[in-house]
Amino acid sequence: MSVGWLRACALVMLGLFSVTALAKDKTAIVIGGGLSGLTAAYELQNKGWQVTLLEAKPSMGGRSGMATSEWIGNDKTQPVLNKYVSTFKLGTTPAPEFVRTPSYLIDGEYFSAADLATKQPATAEAIKRYEKTVDDLARSIDDPQNPAATNTLHALDQITVASWLDRQNLPTTARQLINQDIRTHYDEPSRLSLLYFAQQNRVYRGVSDRDLRASRLVGGSQVLAQAFVKQIKTIKTNSPVSAIVQDKDGVTVKVGSVGYQADYVVLAVPLRALNKIALTPALDAQHLAAIKGTNYGWRDQIMLKFKTPVWEPKARMSGEIYSNTGLGMLWIEPALKGGANVVINLSGDNARVMQAFGDKQMVDQVLIRLHAFYPQARGSFTGYEIRRYSTDPSMGGAYLAYGPGQISKFWRLWERPLQRVAFAGEHTDTLYPGTLEGALRTGQRAASQVEDLAAGKSFEPVKVVPAAAAAAGAVAAKKGNFFSNLFGGSDDEKKPEPVKAPEPAPAPVAPAPAPTPAVAPAPVEAPKPATPVKAEPAKKATAKPAAKKPTAKTEAKKPAAKPAAKKAEPAKKPAAKPAATTETKAQ
Repeated sequence: MSVGWLRACALVMLGLFSVTALAKDKTAIVIGGGLSGLTAAYELQNKGWQVTLLEAKPSMGGRSGMATSEWIGNDKTQPVLNKYVSTFKLGTTPAPEFVRTPSYLIDGEYFSAADLATKQPATAEAIKRYEKTVDDLARSIDDPQNPAATNTLHALDQITVASWLDRQNLPTTARQLINQDIRTHYDEPSRLSLLYFAQQNRVYRGVSDRDLRASRLVGGSQVLAQAFVKQIKTIKTNSPVSAIVQDKDGVTVKVGSVGYQADYVVLAVPLRALNKIALTPALDAQHLAAIKGTNYGWRDQIMLKFKTPVWEPKARMSGEIYSNTGLGMLWIEPALKGGANVVINLSGDNARVMQAFGDKQMVDQVLIRLHAFYPQARGSFTGYEIRRYSTDPSMGGAYLAYGPGQISKFWRLWERPLQRVAFAGEHTDTLYPGTLEGALRTGQRAASQVEDLAAGKSFEPVKVVPAAAAAAGAVAAKKGNFFSNLFGGSDDEKKPEPVKAPEPAPAPVAPAPAPTPAVAPAPVEAPKPATPVKAEPAKKATAKPAAKKPTAKTEAKKPAAKPAAKKAEPAKKPAAKPAATTETKAQ
């Protein structure tokens, strides 16, 4: 009898202990169900946090592409992506040799890179000359994390890529193909900062095509998104966030009439979606200007389905095909039961022109162009799928693509948390924006920052200032003739005043690889990390916006409170930027 009573008491005490322990658990809310938000939620959950993921739309994956295959780089160029592919045991197949370099569709005729050199040597030579000039431009940037390190480089931010291309005197066909390449990866050359273009080419400088397209991710980026979804315990879709209220005790996130409370928040949404969320304390003027003023590359994706291939067999499996006739970048892949799909990426002004068209009208415009080259196209056509990132009000495009003057205003602005809110998403990554790698990296970084905030660490604003005069002079000496030829005069003679070289700004660092997940739990019914409460009128927070004051009292006493582990990631291991996919489509 007494033994039974003791056991009962022990069970009661154990239950009380468990409730108390659960009440002390660290809680976080992740807003945004794209790949960056999924990554942040997954990493925090693995570190013992109670996480609720809120997604405005009915499905997860954000801007994940519709292609059923995706060429990805090896672990040298995309280490974070390959880590998760391995963790989730996703299927990959080696890339065929002929997809390692882009190919072309010129006036309806298919050309491999080798074909172009043989059949259109003038076009091939012009593209080769352009690539050499781009390499020289990229080489002028010593540190891709601080691209405006000198006055000469800073001036590139005021110039468009289109105006720079005008000076290259490229033949018409070569210029058309180059324009298509640029708008596919970024945006229309006339809307793109030359400094941003140079910085991105600096990141990928020296990366071979073999490393960029090493294997095929079977099922595309959607399979990666779904692998994350299976691991996350609490997900709430159809939950558009309208407000975030911070105070000294935590954060309240409002979804309609319901409020979710937690210790910290990760905001992993595109800037256009962020513009629809009211923050208390409010963002400062610079952040608000960045939300409204940062350029996004425009992208619409159309998948045309055919019962039989109607194009050259050798083009059937190519990863990237650039067209000079307004078809955009084509991604041709096999489909089931002997059919074939063509994924067409309309980007830049091509996408803007068609924004007023309905889905069927836009598909017809593309099909008309394809049918002109391949008369069997109409008869073989069976249907289509479409994703319109350009007209989605929550995206406003597809991915970040800095316009002229915007690096000078907004560079690295979103890397620093504001009080209890950390930011994630491809637009917050300085090295690999617009890519799967960038999305995943920022999710890891945000999760790490939330851990640091919980530990009482503070974050200084990122300081990006001109380098010391000696370093600037060295760059000028190496590149004087190049810039003189480009702009009719160099800033080399305008020696900047000596400035104390800044300490290296902390860059995101990937946490240790997560253990292989256990059996996937149901994504919705699980311990609820964030407690829903009926929303009440929010009390005005007395604190000023976090950007205007230190986030912790220890900041003044401990200027070196930055974690030693947060060293800048070396640019020598760049991640590939797949043109047809990305967070480009994943937040």
